Parts: sequence; C-alpha cells; structure tokens
Amino acid sequence: MSSHVLILGGTSEARALATALAARPGIRVTTSLAGRVAEPGALDGEVRVGGFGGAGGLAGWLREEGVDALVDATHPFAESITANAARAAIETGVPAVVLRRPGWRPGPGDHWHPVTSLDAAAELLPRLGRRVFLTTGRLGLASFARLTGIHFVVRSVDPPEPPMPPDTHVLLARGPFTVPGETALLREHRVDVLVTKDSGGAATVAKLTAARDLGLPVVVVQRPPLPDGVTAVPDVKGVLERLVIG
Repeated sequence: MSSHVLILGGTSEARALATALAARPGIRVTTSLAGRVAEPGALDGEVRVGGFGGAGGLAGWLREEGVDALVDATHPFAESITANAARAAIETGVPAVVLRRPGWRPGPGDHWHPVTSLDAAAELLPRLGRRVFLTTGRLGLASFARLTGIHFVVRSVDPPEPPMPPDTHVLLARGPFTVPGETALLREHRVDVLVTKDSGGAATVAKLTAARDLGLPVVVVQRPPLPDGVTAVPDVKGVLERLVIG
C-alpha cells in the first residue's frame, strides 16, 4: 500500500524533498505551488498549482486525496500558508512537518539593522541612504511607494507588482548569485543601503557578503514567528527522519 505525501512547495528545499521521496518505492508525492512564479521548473512527482481556499479547503483536499503526511516547505515568509497548514493538520489528524532553512546571522564587520516588517524597513531607510538595493521579492513594494528622494534598484524573479516607489529601476534575475557579481552590481548602481528579508540559504547570501565588504548598512526584515506549537526542521534529512510513512 502506497503512502501519499503532500509538499507545500516553492523553495529549493521542497524540490530536493520531492526528489528524495519520489525515489522511494511506494511513495506518492504531490507538490503544491501557489503559482506566483511564472516558470517554477520541473519537479519530481505530481504537481498542483493554485491555492486550496484556506485551512478548510486544505483539510478537505487532505481527506479527499488520502494524504498520509503534510510537509510545509514554503518560503519562510509565507505566514498565512503556514498558519493554514497547521490548522488543517490539526483538523484532519494528518502528521505535519515544517521544513525551514536556517536564517542568516550577522558576523564581524556586518552593519545589520533588524526590523519586523517591510513598513518598518521603509520607515528606517531615509536615515540610512538614498540609493537602495531592494531584494524583498515582487510583492510588498507598496510599503516603499511613498518614499521620495530615494532611488530604488529592485530585483526579483518576476516583474514586481505596483504600486512601486516613484524612482525605481527593476532587475529581473534568479539566483544563485556570486560575491563578485553582487559587488559589481552594488558599485555600478552606487548603492548605499541594502534591504532584504531573512530568507536564509546559499542562493542569495552573496549580497550580504558584498555589502559587508563594501561597508554598507543592511536592513534585514526578520521572519514571522511560526504558529503556536509548531517547530521546524532545517533540512531534508530532518524531514525524512520525522515522517512516518511507507
């Protein structure tokens, strides 16, 4: 008898987990994508695209599809999805695991300014610089839209959604990025402050090293807390050790 694992995906860790599970006999793997990235790339196992309609919709899908285990491997800032997954798991009794890559940590020479939200980052910016490298994704630029007198270089995988700051230059690119490349970008655009979310991982960490080497301040939006009673594992190995399937 096969076991069915639903992965709430969209991260490189979710992709690696799908590959690991699909290689195991007797495991049916479905990865669910929110559909926010235009070209997500190939995935092992089955793929569904689109939302579930909240916690209740997800709970219904878990029952209808006979899901035996749920893995939330979404982005660390997908707060509502994580909350819905936790509620659906409790409602259905389906075992659930949260997979979250470790966050970044400042080191010697870093000039980090931690904040709790994009709005707080926008409030802080005028005191730190006038040429901003903004790498918080294509959503949420509305928090910075009211800022004038500041030039923004915005990088995202897909075109960002308006409203945007009045003085904005958009770069479309997908990591991984290198320290020499990030250093060159910061110099080319004369950036004097970096804004990023604490996404963690190696694909986009090079910008932090480049900012440190250039002595630039970095505004770091901290991760939202996990729902009460929910803990996370940091890697695919940890998920495989937690899952009771097969």
